Amino acid sequence: CGSDNLINCMTGCLLHGRYHEMAPNIVPMDYTKDPDVKLPIQLIINMPELKENPFKERIVEAFSEDGDGNLSFNDFVDMFSVLSEMAPRELKAIYAFKIYDFNTDNFICKSDLEKTLNKLTREELTAEEITLVCEKVIEEADMDGDGKLAFADFENMISKAPDFLRYKNCLKNYQMFFLYIFCSSWKDDGLAKC
Repeated sequence: CGSDNLINCMTGCLLHGRYHEMAPNIVPMDYTKDPDVKLPIQLIINMPELKENPFKERIVEAFSEDGDGNLSFNDFVDMFSVLSEMAPRELKAIYAFKIYDFNTDNFICKSDLEKTLNKLTREELTAEEITLVCEKVIEEADMDGDGKLAFADFENMISKAPDFLRYKNCLKNYQMFFLYIFCSSWKDDGLAKC
């Protein structure tokens, strides 16, 4: 048994312990007997790692196979794997895109950007400021000019944000990335909002 397999096994056991502790009455210790168990979104979003994150619901929904935020153990493991510091940048980009795609149409459009910006700024910007920033982000990142960001546009935008993977708390990467993009847009227009 190699050291990587041992580490994966230990990590899986630790994550199963966390999963079980959140709802011992729902999650059996011997998970093989009832693999269809799912924890409701309300239990997951109250975990210390997510509790203060303005995107907590979207993060959990992005990893939820049913799309409603209810997580199976496999969904739970996937979430922690992608949000770990060791996850590949490409995988993080896929899930970041899913998190920001509020209407789940496989594009990040103006309304998705507005929701993202409102969550990041706790709705402190005026409607005009939000519109300005959203238009600037789309203008800078929309490579095919269709007024919305496809995954390729998003990947290109991420390539311009080298700090996307450098933050210690990976759950904040998604927030920091968009703050970086939004603040860059403000500064380019001569506005000192950030």
